Amino acid sequence: MEYNQNEEHNEFSLTRFESMLKTNDVLFFDSNEFENIIHHYLENGKIALAKKAIKLGLQQHPSSINLRLFKIEIFVLENKFDQANALLDELYTLEPGNEEIFIQKANVLSKQDLHQEAINTLLAALNLSKDSNEDGDIYGLIGMEYLFLDQFDNALDYFKKCLACDHSDYASLHNIVYCFDFLDKNEEAIEFLNAYLDSNPYCEVAWHQLGRQYFAIKDYKRASAAFDFAIISDDTFIGAYLEKGKVLEKQKEYKEAIENYKITLALDDPTSFALLRIGHCYEKLGQSDLAVQFFDRTVEEDPLLDKGWIAITKYYTKKQDYQKALYFINKAINIDGDNVLYWKLYAQINQRLNFLEEAERGYKRTLELGNYELDTWLNRSDILINLGEYEAAVYNLLQAVEFYPENAEIEFRLGGLYFKLLESDKGRYHLKNAMRLNAEYDFILSELFPSVTQKPMVRAIISATKKSSN
Repeated sequence: MEYNQNEEHNEFSLTRFESMLKTNDVLFFDSNEFENIIHHYLENGKIALAKKAIKLGLQQHPSSINLRLFKIEIFVLENKFDQANALLDELYTLEPGNEEIFIQKANVLSKQDLHQEAINTLLAALNLSKDSNEDGDIYGLIGMEYLFLDQFDNALDYFKKCLACDHSDYASLHNIVYCFDFLDKNEEAIEFLNAYLDSNPYCEVAWHQLGRQYFAIKDYKRASAAFDFAIISDDTFIGAYLEKGKVLEKQKEYKEAIENYKITLALDDPTSFALLRIGHCYEKLGQSDLAVQFFDRTVEEDPLLDKGWIAITKYYTKKQDYQKALYFINKAINIDGDNVLYWKLYAQINQRLNFLEEAERGYKRTLELGNYELDTWLNRSDILINLGEYEAAVYNLLQAVEFYPENAEIEFRLGGLYFKLLESDKGRYHLKNAMRLNAEYDFILSELFPSVTQKPMVRAIISATKKSSN
């Protein structure tokens, strides 16, 4: 569908239409005016007003195919696929050569996850199209359908065709690079972007994407040059300054990185990413006061950015100011209580402060949220042992065995715990198993269970194993 590009006329039509709705007067609009009004409302998410415009439009222009196609769009938005298909069949009978009918049919199929059928329908639309611009749009739709099917090579082909129709179609350019990225074809992406830049040398988007590809293969010199060209092409391009800052950080040019990040703060509202990176750069330069200032600004700017809270918490942890670290990680947990990284830090800090019950709670929550790292299981079990919760420690370690079978560190702990619980047979089994797996970890027993190591049975097992290994 084509839309009237005269903005003043469109604005006038909208004003008249909304005035009509308020007064209940019936005013006449031609079908193109209704199309522009409906398009405006759909673009701005005003579905109710779009539906009113479609209804009134069809009352005044009942034979309009385009207005009925808009009605199909509404059906699709409301997941009324049967009604959409019924109307499409009706329109196809009237205009079997209208490619827009096929495009809408493909839209219905796509929404029902019938992506291959949608592609076949779009290919039929392509055969009917007589407009090269329309071809580009259809190529883009086919590319998106292939993305849904995870057929990235096919998607890549169609996005390239799309870009060939319109060299300034940056959405397709981004999609092409996305496909290359997914296929781990950085070199091919670089070759493509360089070829594209030969004919579009001032395209800041392409320079930016080229820099990202060089960054991915750790060619920081060429990455930096590409971002410089992006900035030359558009000296207000915030993304290029951010990426240039990242390159400079990799090259340990922290002062220059800060300068680039600060330019982004001057060009637009501060971003939490830039503030965080500036903080890290100051930290690398040993300027702690400035580092913490920017970490503070990061969490103020975006309280939901976990990297900000983690940075400020780790900053105070490194300074061994555990009380302040705990203060900030508690604030973070209050904002997002399901963030596993927060709970891991919470547990570690409480453990440093010897707040064992809180530390155990933190490790338990960390496990509940899916962090199954070995040290999480071991730290929790060691705290439970210190708290005298031997049975809970056993249960924790038996769960850990499911993820880390045949692990000496777990087996030594289980052996010591079963001896503590006076279950000697189980203790002997796990201790023998531990010694078989790695006898060098026998210090775990003396550290966690000093009284157990004095038992004759335990000493005999350790001694016998070491003799046989010699």
